[in-house]
Amino acid sequence: MKALSSFAIAATVIIASPVAAQALSPSDFVTKAGASDLYERTSSKLVLETTKNQKIRQFAQMMITDHTKSTNDVKMAAKQAGVTPPPPALDADQSRMVAELRQARGEARDQAYVTQQKAAHQKALALHQGYAQSGTAAPLKAVAAKTAPVVQHHLEMLNGM
Repeated sequence: MKALSSFAIAATVIIASPVAAQALSPSDFVTKAGASDLYERTSSKLVLETTKNQKIRQFAQMMITDHTKSTNDVKMAAKQAGVTPPPPALDADQSRMVAELRQARGEARDQAYVTQQKAAHQKALALHQGYAQSGTAAPLKAVAAKTAPVVQHHLEMLNGM
């Protein structure tokens, strides 16, 4: 029964995956990538205000640098693809996670940050890999393919924390 339950959960995750369900439009990809990068920068700036953990401090600074670069790369590719990038905005889940970080203090904030980063990077990796494979705008596909390994590296670092 337990194995069946695990299988059902895994199947639900695969079926519910937006990337697996259908390819994103170029505009939707740009919007989601912008929100993802904005969350990374916002949450990292928050944790930098208080963390005493040097590993987390270095990681957060890298998130600001790398996700600023990926935002700029996506914006340039969007323009090449004829898509006007909207100003980045957090989605409801990202807003909730930032609010949780604002309320957390000390090591609890550090722990929440790492947990949230793992989830956010898994979602970002699926977004970029999915668009690199199934996207319809060549400049955006190229940026997604270039960004996915960077996001994968971030995940590997997080898993080592």
